[in-house]
Amino acid sequence: MNRDSTPRASADSAGPRRQGPRTARDRARRILGQNFLAHPHAIDRLVRAVGARPRDLVVEVGAGDGRLTAALAACGTHVIAYEIDPVLAGRLRERCADLPNVRCVRGDFLRARPPRGPFAVAGNIPYSVTSPIVRWCLRAPGLTSATLLTQLEYARKRTGDYGRWSLVTVQSWPLFEWRLGERFGRELFRPVPRVDSAILRLERRARPLLPASALADYRRCVALGFSGVGGTLRASLQREHPRGRVDAALRAAGVERHTVVAFVHPDQWVRLFRVLHGLPPVRDGDGASAATRST
Repeated sequence: MNRDSTPRASADSAGPRRQGPRTARDRARRILGQNFLAHPHAIDRLVRAVGARPRDLVVEVGAGDGRLTAALAACGTHVIAYEIDPVLAGRLRERCADLPNVRCVRGDFLRARPPRGPFAVAGNIPYSVTSPIVRWCLRAPGLTSATLLTQLEYARKRTGDYGRWSLVTVQSWPLFEWRLGERFGRELFRPVPRVDSAILRLERRARPLLPASALADYRRCVALGFSGVGGTLRASLQREHPRGRVDAALRAAGVERHTVVAFVHPDQWVRLFRVLHGLPPVRDGDGASAATRST
């Protein structure tokens, strides 16, 4: 279930305009902006994208009334399903009452502790809290993947589909691959939201692109580059690094001197950082992506 980030006008909803005062349930539904993935084939598409195998553990965000939950459980997956809305949580429990591999939790996913072992995250998530959910996933030590159905615009921005890259994507790139998945038209949801959705897929790399000891310095380096001082990546980096070393790092990464930071591919960032901080060059088979090896 996703939830629009803005209140919906009554004209967006099916049926005649409501007469009389709204109930507390009506107000809650309007605030949450609930949009259910209604079509069975769309749910099947999302389950396939999750790629969970029997006995895998999947934590579901915003489970709603449990349609996706039941479909995941049918694959033999163990599911922990979170739903914050009390009415929907009740429906979720009813739907999953006979499913021994499902645990329903009425509560806020963002306040949950990650499972200790390996697990995946999946969900048709609320648009309005997409960024906090992504941050939760990136910080969870045991996360293997996250398959999030979110606003199309968000998914495209975070995966570089516009040719630009965001700070959060670049900083997490050594540990996670970001991919844009299938598009889901707005007509597949009830009520119908104002925009289309798409799958945002995060996968933890089997071998990080940088050693663990370098990750904190890498994040600081990226933050410096995104500071915007001077208008170019080169100018920002020269605030803390010698000009000659910065220029050598840019050349090694294949980045022009006047490039604005948003247009630097995350793979180029990894190569740039290695040169800037005197790390050995990337070798085939060390977990680096093909784009990093070819720059």
